Amino acid sequence: MSAATVNPPAAQPRLDDARADGASSATRPGVPTGAHVAADPRPLGTLDRPTLSFEFFPPRNPQAAPRLWETVRQLEAVHPDFVSVTYGASGKTRETSRAFVSRLLRETSLSPIAHLTCVGTSREEITTIVEEFLDEGVRSFLALRGDPPAGQADWQAHPDGLETASALVGLLRDIESRRCGASPAQAVRARVRPLSVAVAAFPRGNAATGGTRAQDVASLLAKQEAGADFAITQVFYDAESYLGLVAEARAAGVVIPIIPGIIPLTDPARLLRTQELTGVPVPRDLLDALGSADDASAAHRIGTRAGVDLVKGVLDGGAPGVHLYTYNKHEAALDLLEGAQLDGSTR
Repeated sequence: MSAATVNPPAAQPRLDDARADGASSATRPGVPTGAHVAADPRPLGTLDRPTLSFEFFPPRNPQAAPRLWETVRQLEAVHPDFVSVTYGASGKTRETSRAFVSRLLRETSLSPIAHLTCVGTSREEITTIVEEFLDEGVRSFLALRGDPPAGQADWQAHPDGLETASALVGLLRDIESRRCGASPAQAVRARVRPLSVAVAAFPRGNAATGGTRAQDVASLLAKQEAGADFAITQVFYDAESYLGLVAEARAAGVVIPIIPGIIPLTDPARLLRTQELTGVPVPRDLLDALGSADDASAAHRIGTRAGVDLVKGVLDGGAPGVHLYTYNKHEAALDLLEGAQLDGSTR
């Protein structure tokens, strides 16, 4: 399918329906179902702009750091709600990820979400990593099962580790509960800045596990029950894939927000590499359009228009916002946001 806007079917539930019902309170510890939230007197339009967030990965080498930080500063200027920082398989970027997140906290206005995986790591090691991040001031995590390390065909849990993202969500909640129980001061700080846990969702099913969309919805429900606050999707290229996932998830009892994860559609090589990594096929007509462009500038315009249509399609269908996979580059992301009127001029 192309990346053109797809209108939601008539029965499609909007994401804000669950929020309006107060159902999301059921997933937060200590918040009773149906808890009353006082209405804000300001017009909803001033509060309900779409969320905006980006993904970064830590610099692979010292030479890449200046370019990454230029991207950070450029994207900080559009005031994202948060940014996520990846964490390599088997913890291979553990130190660089932590150092990058720490610098984001110290030197920027950004709110970082630290990725965590279960790959090749014991429960004790994961606990240590989480404690390190918490001690740095991190209050948000993206809990992932994770992909197998390079060269390993099948996913295998550590003998003393965790097998699912939902188990990792539960461990994060347990660690936070223990820290708060051991320190009244920590308990107060946790009230002021509650721990937030995000998880992944897969509009076409998780290709890494051979799972279907229905299986992912069941997994998403388990993550919610373990204490997840919201989900971010893997890449997709048509709004219908995202809207269909949301419809199935809501029918199954998932009430947490589901944020669409979107990659800028301007770079054919990057798109094909993403297809290789995720198993999500890039639409042939998009690749053909990019490849037949007169020059790089024309291809960039074609990809940007397709990305704008995709963003508008999911937002028109009720998505709470968009999460952009930047690959540590800012130009295509900023052009996409400008075209979708989500840049700094509207935030």
